[in-house]
Amino acid sequence: QVQLVESGGGLVQAGGSLRLSCAASGRTFGFYAMGWFRQAPGKEREFVAAIGRSGGSTYYTNSVKGRFTISRDSAKNTVYLQMNNLKPEDTAVYVCAARGDAGIAAITTRVAYHFWGQGTQVTVSS
Repeated sequence: QVQLVESGGGLVQAGGSLRLSCAASGRTFGFYAMGWFRQAPGKEREFVAAIGRSGGSTYYTNSVKGRFTISRDSAKNTVYLQMNNLKPEDTAVYVCAARGDAGIAAITTRVAYHFWGQGTQVTVSS
C-alpha cells in the first residue's frame, strides 16, 4: 500500500549540486521518519540522512555533514535531499526509506525502516 519513488539523480561534476526527491504514495500517515541511504558498487548500503516526523530533527552521516540537507514536505508526502559540493565518493544509488513507527532500532540503521524505494543513480565525476 506504500510506494516510494525517487527522482533527481544524474551525472554531475565534482563540486556540483543535485536535489533528490522521494515521493511517497499510499498509506503514508504515521511515518515516524524518512531517510536516505546509498549503495556504491562493491559496498554495503550505508545511512546518509534522516528526518523525523515533524521535520524538526535531522541526522546525517559524518561524511555529508555541511554538504547535504534533508527536508520534508508533509503535505506532499515528499522528502528531499539537497546535495551540495558533491564529491566523486558520493557516487552511489541513493535509496529513500520510510519508517512506519517509532520502533526500537536506531534511525540510522536499515532495519529501522519499513518501506523502500528503488533508488536513483547519482554519479559525480572528477
